[in-house]
This record gives sequence, structure tokens and C-alpha cells, in this order.
Amino acid sequence: MEERNNYNVKIETGDHGYVLEDIPHLTDYIPNLKTYPNPMRFNPAYSVVKQYFIDFDDTVPEKVVVQKNGPRGVHFRRAGPRQSVYFRSDQVRACVVTCGGLCPGLNTVIREIVCALHHMYGVTRVLGIDGGYRGFYSKNTITLTPKFVNDIHKRGGTVLGSSRGGHDKSKIVDSIQDRGINQVYIIGGDGTQKGAAVIYEEIRRRGIKAVVAGIPKTIDNDISVIDRSFGFDTAVEEAQRAINAAHVEAESAENGIGVVKLMGRYSGFIAMYATLASRDVDLCLIPESPFYLDGEGGLLQFVEKRLKENGHMVIVVAEGAGQELVAQSNSATAKDASGNKLLKDVGLWLSDSIKTHFAKKKDFPITLKYIDPTYMIRAVPSNASDNIYCTLLAQSCVHGAMAGFTGFISGLVHGRHTYIPFSRIVDHHNKVVITDRMWARVLSSTNQPSFLGPKEVLEFQKVEEQRAMELMEGENYQSNITSTSGTRFECTGLLRCLSCGFNGFTAPCTVVFQCFNQSNYSLIPLVNAFGTASLLCIQEYPSCH
Repeated sequence: MEERNNYNVKIETGDHGYVLEDIPHLTDYIPNLKTYPNPMRFNPAYSVVKQYFIDFDDTVPEKVVVQKNGPRGVHFRRAGPRQSVYFRSDQVRACVVTCGGLCPGLNTVIREIVCALHHMYGVTRVLGIDGGYRGFYSKNTITLTPKFVNDIHKRGGTVLGSSRGGHDKSKIVDSIQDRGINQVYIIGGDGTQKGAAVIYEEIRRRGIKAVVAGIPKTIDNDISVIDRSFGFDTAVEEAQRAINAAHVEAESAENGIGVVKLMGRYSGFIAMYATLASRDVDLCLIPESPFYLDGEGGLLQFVEKRLKENGHMVIVVAEGAGQELVAQSNSATAKDASGNKLLKDVGLWLSDSIKTHFAKKKDFPITLKYIDPTYMIRAVPSNASDNIYCTLLAQSCVHGAMAGFTGFISGLVHGRHTYIPFSRIVDHHNKVVITDRMWARVLSSTNQPSFLGPKEVLEFQKVEEQRAMELMEGENYQSNITSTSGTRFECTGLLRCLSCGFNGFTAPCTVVFQCFNQSNYSLIPLVNAFGTASLLCIQEYPSCH
């Protein structure tokens, strides 16, 4: 195999287009480290398991649907215990920290990290960092033992406390070094994992024998690459309670409308899955799918039409939906301590807009109930499915750390637990692909329109007319996309980037295609806002912004 390394990314290539995005290891910067037999060899609970240890060359493909003659594609290292470890049990001094917002399953992950270290590897010194990143340098630690964490999975929230911000690289690494910590387990979302990547780089720069391992946490399910994040199943299940309540309220009143706001700052996965599971929803609004209120084909016209047909309706809206419309009445761009843009309450704005519209129709009274279950959902303990998932994530993370891997997160990829480098999950958010069949299933369930604005339709029609004229003149409308790094090609129409959410740049837009085999960039899907084109651009979007 040919290996290409830089400070952050390890890429190995093999035959038939095989690409391994490997994760860092302690031996990358500390040579000649001593190894020890894995203590699990002598654990009676695992001694009966045939081939329990993971083969060094086991990898998991990022894409499982491929063409017959296509390349094998990108792979990640398979998670699990190795035959040899790089820490003696009595040498390990581990710490666990939770950062960012609350999410179902946090306590389960904490519990299972402690129990995996203790019961599988005989590690007895585990510290809990109180209050997020700033707890490394401003608060006392909590000693975590199997007895202390025994029943915390039955509670919501996190026993360690959490906070946003507070990331001071030097102070955090100084604390790690002073306390003699050599395993750092960080639980948090993409912002937290960006901070974890910085901590890993500083530890590596100082040459400290300490691993940094992350467990991705986001209730929105917007972390890229992985199948889903822990807590998501619980969130969808709890969202059903709010939708059911909204449906009862709407059905029990004349022209009743139930509006439910669900989480989803950048991605509408909770709203989408809750809508599909409920089957009582008439309208689902997510950040990835734009809509407009007034005029022919607008949202308000659809609401009026549905009320006339059914006498009631339920609307589910993700918190990040329609922010460009809400922003027209709010020019503030404040951010929280994690750097997230503070969003206006789209649920209240939508409810007020609907009430204002129908107040002008004296012969069309409505009853609208607005339900915001956001913090109720975040605070509940995880359900059975998420508890199992949290257990496997935590155990996989511990196995990787004991094997000397660092600078990684553990996550599920196509049903297999893997180790993914930090760089792959912090670059962009996972988003609902509105040209995918899952969103089509939602539209089929709700029978809602696309809500494309009249201006967009007119511009699209102009583009289509231009395309027809060029085809009639025998001109090649779209140039070929080649695999040469840096090749430019022309794309036309209103485009909307599925990774950054940017839309509205006018045609023609020149973007840059970069072949993965010749760069460290991941390919990013770019689709026409009308679902009629599929293009690619690199993560920096140099020409699109």
C-alpha cells in the first residue's frame, strides 16, 4: 500500500480505488512504545468469544452502494479490541468530559466508559471533568467509579455538568499534563469535536503520551459520515408525544391548527422522521427546504386549502427552518458561546403569521395551539435503543484508546462501528437531501407542495429556455467533469449547497471539482434548488460564496 500522511490526515490507497482514511496513533509521534497483552484475553466473559479481537486490516466502507466497475472508495478503520494495548491497566489515568447542550444518553455514555475501563481493562482511576471544557482549569474533578455511575443511565442530563465555550487550549493541555491524564474522552457535538482536534494537536506537539478520543453527540443528527448520533431515536420518540398532543388539540377545534417546533438548527432530521412516524402531520418544514408565505402556491394558501378540506391540520417546523424569512424582521446576528448563530423562534413567528393572515378573513376563524417541547425532549433519559447504542459507542471508544489510537471519534457507519478522524466530521453538517427518497416519502405522507417562490420559478424558466436555445444551436450546455484535480466546469440555475445551506447565487456559477485521490478534500454534493441537477464542489466553495 502507498501511504500519504500530513499532520492531520493519514491516507492509504490500495488496488481498485481503495482509500483508507486512517486515524492517528501514538506511535506516529512517539516511536518504540511498549505494548502489552490485552487484559480481555483473561476475562472469563470474553474468553469464550471466537475471534473477538479485530484484525489490523479490517476496514468499513463509507459507501455500500457502488457500481460493478467502480472504485472501492473510502474506508474507515473498524472499531473494536486489539490483541495488544499500549497502556498497562495500572498506568491509565482517564478523564471524561461532556460539552455543549443536553442530549438523551449522555449519562449512559459516561457510565459505559467507566464500566468498560474498569471491567474490561482493569482501570481504576477515572476522573470526571465538571462543567465542560472550562472544568479542566476552573473546577474540581469528580472521581468516577462503577458504583458512582451504577444507575445514572436512568436519569436525563449529565452528572458531570456541561457548558458551551470555555475552550482554552493551553490551559486544558496544561491541566491534562499536570494531572498525569493519559486518556481523554470527550463527548460533544461538532463544535466540541473541533475543540478536541485542537487539544489532540497540542498534545501531539508537546509529545505527550495521551490519547484524545471523542464520542459525537448531537440530538439533531447533523454530524456527517455516521449513520446517526446517540439520543436521536429518543428525540424522535419523544417528539411523537408533542405531535400527538397537537393533533388532539387541532382535531378538537373548528379549523384547529397545531404547530410543533422541533430541534434542528441546520438539519431537519428530527422533524422529518417524526413526521414519517406520526402520519398525522400535514406540513413539515425543515432548514434544507425553502418556503415562502404569501401569494400563489405559498404556505398560507396551502394552510387555508388544507383547513377547508380536513377542518384541522398539524404543522411540524424545525427550529432552523425559514430563518431567512424570520431574519427580515430581525437583523441581529448574535452567537452563543459555541459559535452557533442564535436563531429567532420560527415557531412563534410562523404562528403569528398564520394568525395575522386569518384575522383578515372574518368568515374563517381558526384556533391555533403552539407547542415547543425542545427542552423536555433534551432532558429525558435515553430509550432502550439509544441505551444499547451508547454502550457500544463507549466500549468502542475505550477499545481504540487502549490500542493507542488517538484523534478520532467512534461512530456507526452502515451498521459497523468505526474509528473516524476528527477532520472528517468537523468540516460540514449532515443535512437532509431534499432530492433523496426519504424526503420524497415525507412529501408523499403530508401531500405538501414544494413552496418554490414565484421569483425562483421565473428565473428557473429563463434558465430552461436558455438551455433549450443552446441545445437547438448544437452547443454543449454542460462541460464534462473529469477526475483531474482543479478542473473547472460550468453549472447553471439556482443552486443550493447541501453542506453549507448557501443558496441563491445566479447562473452560470463556476465551481471547482477536485478528485479525492489527488487531494485531502471530501466531495460535497451540490444540487439544483429545483432538484434537476447534481454537481460537486470542494469544501471551501471558493467560487460559490
